Amino acid sequence: MSTNLPEIEERQAHARRVRQMFAGIANRYDLLNHLLSGNIDRRWRNIVARRLRPLLNEGTKTLDVACGTGDLSLTLAGAGALRITGVDFCRPMLEIAAHKSKGERVGIPLIEGDALNLPLADELFDVVTIAFGLRNLADFEGGLRELFRVLKPGGTLGILEFSHPVVPGFNALFQFYFARVLPRIGGVVSGSRGAYEYLAKSVAPFPDQKKLAQMMQVVGFAQVDYQNLTGGIAAFHTGQRP
Repeated sequence: MSTNLPEIEERQAHARRVRQMFAGIANRYDLLNHLLSGNIDRRWRNIVARRLRPLLNEGTKTLDVACGTGDLSLTLAGAGALRITGVDFCRPMLEIAAHKSKGERVGIPLIEGDALNLPLADELFDVVTIAFGLRNLADFEGGLRELFRVLKPGGTLGILEFSHPVVPGFNALFQFYFARVLPRIGGVVSGSRGAYEYLAKSVAPFPDQKKLAQMMQVVGFAQVDYQNLTGGIAAFHTGQRP
């Protein structure tokens, strides 16, 4: 797939904007995640860990892409991912992840890198995860292809991401909270209302559950499945590289 220069430059500019935004809220990121979700984000990560636990053992090589402050990496490590690596393109977030992982029984190597151009070899990992990171990429399909590339044949991808509520009437409430309430609280606590206005804007154009599953299949993933979480506010997609 060819990409022309203006497209490349726009993707790079998008990445810079998102990186700077996350760097600006890094110190308040965990607090706001838990506050604004009512701690439901922890429950979602625990569900991911339970779903993937049968695949995790001492020999499993696991990669957590867009690992941010390391919440999912640490949750997976606690579930048995003893050889887990985290990668993120925002250094302040990685610094917090490194601090949080100190004293844990599993050391988590952390790499600074872009999810659209991972500084990793082909077919290297048995399990790859990405939580609340895919929608931040300038190219969703390009991100899926990169995740596919670093997976071993037979390896499993897990995607935890905001999605589209499936409970009747819930979508309007969800949109109101994301567009009106969340930016106000996030802005007061973090000092950056724009970052939390971006959150709502990034969720709206993201593919719904079925479309994301279809995109995964187009890229080459097999046995694609998903589980709605909290009425579809989030969803956990899985797929296997044949």
